[in-house]
Amino acid sequence: MTSDEALRVDVASIGEDVPLLEGIRTTRAIRRLKPDAVAPELIRKVCEAGTFAPSGGNRQPWIFIAITERERREWIAERYRRAFHTYIAPALEAARAPDYPAAKRRNMESAIRLADHFHEVPVHLVVAGWTRRGQPQHQGLFPAIQNILLACRAVGLGACLTTMQISFQAELDEWLGLSASQPSCALIPIGWPLQPYKRPVRRSVDECLHWQRYEKPVTAPA
Repeated sequence: MTSDEALRVDVASIGEDVPLLEGIRTTRAIRRLKPDAVAPELIRKVCEAGTFAPSGGNRQPWIFIAITERERREWIAERYRRAFHTYIAPALEAARAPDYPAAKRRNMESAIRLADHFHEVPVHLVVAGWTRRGQPQHQGLFPAIQNILLACRAVGLGACLTTMQISFQAELDEWLGLSASQPSCALIPIGWPLQPYKRPVRRSVDECLHWQRYEKPVTAPA
């Protein structure tokens, strides 16, 4: 899809024909994204999907802030990159071991690439929310985030959930105009994907589902 085509998508119809369970099973973290612009109407559509999430007392605490201006994206990207490289340093050291799992190495390399190219991602979507009794309402925000990720999958956008902004949350929230009662919760990079959606590797549900009481596994998941 070219940049012009990306801005001329039929927002009303795109994504409406993706079967629900197929969308759920093939939604995975897409970290390789094109720098091409995304139509604001399409960002509105995926955020609208977020508003149909459940929340306690139907309080709907979510706040969505889409950052698309280049200078503002660079401001976020510089802080994200610095925080991420500090965070990932121990894993990089551990990955020197010859028996380091290949799957973990691939995930780490993918996350590093995202951090190093974060300024190129066309949409930085910050999800924030009102507190209640002084506490964040994450139980109401993360269902909204999942709805957004599923909607991105449906319309063909790439996205992934990150929470690295917590490392510079106070600075970010003030910069965005959020008050102490509206803390940011997540930062979702969104753009047209450079990699396909497909079913991610998951352990069997039979390892997770228990009947009547919890049966302790022999070993915990890695």
